[in-house]
Parts: sequence; structure tokens; C-alpha cells
Amino acid sequence: MDAIPEIAVTNRHLYQGDFFARLEQIVAARPAAVLLREKDLDAQAYMRLATQAQAVCAAQGVPLIAHSFAEAARAAGVARLHLPFAALAAQAEALRDFAQIGASVHSAAEAAQARALGAAYVIFGNVFATSCKPGLPGRGLPALAEACAAAALPVYAIGGVTKKNAPDCIQAGAAGICRMGYWGA
Repeated sequence: MDAIPEIAVTNRHLYQGDFFARLEQIVAARPAAVLLREKDLDAQAYMRLATQAQAVCAAQGVPLIAHSFAEAARAAGVARLHLPFAALAAQAEALRDFAQIGASVHSAAEAAQARALGAAYVIFGNVFATSCKPGLPGRGLPALAEACAAAALPVYAIGGVTKKNAPDCIQAGAAGICRMGYWGA
């Protein structure tokens, strides 16, 4: 099977050592994009991190996607933005200046609505049980397939996705996968 497109999702708390040294290693692995998902930061701290991350990613030609902080992304020169579905629904018109907008969705209905709101792709999850969401069962491959059919745009699977089950996600209709924990240590 050909390489499966992958979005690397960051979480500074999973990395040992310097975040930017780890980011350089991630970018060197050539993921389809890096999603800077650092939810614990305020907008100023996120903007500083995004500015540096943008430079690291741009140097290797890997797109950086900001998560949630639209103004910080603009200030950092990041052209792509990813949002939780509810945030996209609330702000879609105000975000038209981004080159690409994506959304996190949890159902086929949200996937279809995200497309209608201007999303270029969606991330559907959690597909499988994951340590990132303890106690929350995976939605499963049938739910992923439904979201892929409803979205009519690229869907990336997240949540418990491994090298072993990634082909199952592609077979269900996903355009690629997202992984966070994998990029940790």
C-alpha cells in the first residue's frame, strides 16, 4: 500500500526535551501537514509558538495548520486554520481570509454541515478508543464511513489510529489519518 497521508498533531506535553527540536524531527518525516494543537496556551503564547513553528515547517515545505486561534494565526502568518465544529459554525464568515479551513467533527451530519460552512477538509474522531480520551469508546469504522460519504470532501481519521489500523480507515473512505501520541517520544 502506498504511504497514507498523515497530519501530525502536536502536543508539547508529550514531548521530552525541546519542542522545536522535536518539531524539526516531525517535519523531517514529511507529514502532509502539522496541526499545532496546543489548547492550553493563551492567544499571545500561541502566536509566539505559531510564529516559530511556521518557520520550521516552511523551511521544509510542510504546511502548518493553526488550531482555534484565528487572530494569532493571522499574526503569525499561518494561512491554514482548524477549528472545532461549533467554532466553525459560529465564525465561518469571519474566517474567509484563510487559505484553508478545517473542522473537527463527530458525526456524518457535522461533516456535511462543515462542508456547507466552507471547510476544505474535516477530521473525524475518535474512530477507535484512545488514551487521549479515556473512557470514551471509539465511534468505529462504520461511523467514519458515514462521515466520509456525507462530507464529500477529504476526511482524516483520528483517535486510536495506528499503523496497523490506518489501512482500515482508508478502506472506510478516509483521505488520510491524524496521529498525536505517535509523534510524542
